[in-house]
Order: sequence, then C-alpha cells, then structure tokens
Amino acid sequence: MFRGKYLALSVAGLVALVGCRQDMHNQPRYKPLAPSAFFSDGRSERPVVEGTVARGHLRLDKARYTGKDDGVDVTEFPFPITRADLLRGQERFNIYCSPCHSRIGDGNGMVVRRGFRQAASYHTEKLLKAPVGHFFDVMTNGFGAMPSYASRVEPDDRWRIAAYIRVLQLSEDARIDDVPPDRRAELENTQ
Repeated sequence: MFRGKYLALSVAGLVALVGCRQDMHNQPRYKPLAPSAFFSDGRSERPVVEGTVARGHLRLDKARYTGKDDGVDVTEFPFPITRADLLRGQERFNIYCSPCHSRIGDGNGMVVRRGFRQAASYHTEKLLKAPVGHFFDVMTNGFGAMPSYASRVEPDDRWRIAAYIRVLQLSEDARIDDVPPDRRAELENTQ
C-alpha cells in the first residue's frame, strides 16, 4: 500500500517536471534596434512591407481626417450629425474644451480665471462665420496657445465637438422663432 502511494506520487512529480520546461519562456530574442547577424542587412527590426497600413489608419476620406478639402476648410460635416453625436460632442467638449473655453464657449473657463491666457470665444463674428473644418483643424493641429488634441480626441469625436460648438453658437442668440412650432409649447411651459 505504501509502495503504491509512493509510486503514484513519483509519477505525478515526473509529469509536473516534464510540464515545466522553459522553452517557451526563454526564447531567443533581440532588443529593439539591436544589431543582428541573423538577417543580411544586420538589423533586428524588419522594414514595413510596402503598402502596409496600421489598423485604424486607413484614411481614404481626407476631409474627414484633416478637416480640409484641397487645403481649404470644409463647410459640411463628413457624416450626418445625430442627437447622440451632439450629446457625445457635449461630453467631450466639457472634458477637453471647457476648462479654457468655459461650458458656454465664451473663453472664460476655469483655467483662464486662474491666470492663464484668454481662450477664444466661439461667439465672435470671426468664429461664427468660420467653417466647421476650421474647428476640426484647430483641435487637430493646435492654434496659438492651444495645443493639438489629436492624440487625446479621436477624429470623429473632434467632429462631434465641432457640431456641439455650432450648438453653443446658435444658443447664444437663439430666439423663440428658431424653435420648431411643435416644440415651442415645451419651452413656454418651463418659463
């Protein structure tokens, strides 16, 4: 009886040892950009295959990813803007833009009130007339003291923010006549 237990324990130990080989853990590898004798060009890193496009970087619609068409700011959004897009734009605006531009877009955000440079007001004549591509371009490349937000905000979210900026601009000088007749009763009941 003791001998059978000892034999079973020994077999289990051998199986465990065989399963603990380090072949997969200790593979030969190169440090990034280290020289290599394996490849004929002496480099460990391999050149990118011609025509390769990284996932998420196939950008056939230049206007959608630059805000420009033949170097001129576009005047139309590259995709239809829905209510959900405006809500997402508002959310992104409040996170990334309102600290400088304020939640109403007048350029007096918290950062400005604490002594930083005055941010642009979206309610100036110049920006009221600016095409939507201008806002996308500024978010992408920065302008003046404003840095680029291309690394923080996805391209479609930049368009949504631009749409929300248009909403802020419209809301600043909105009149009751701008509201569709079937929705006016809702506003009049809240006053």
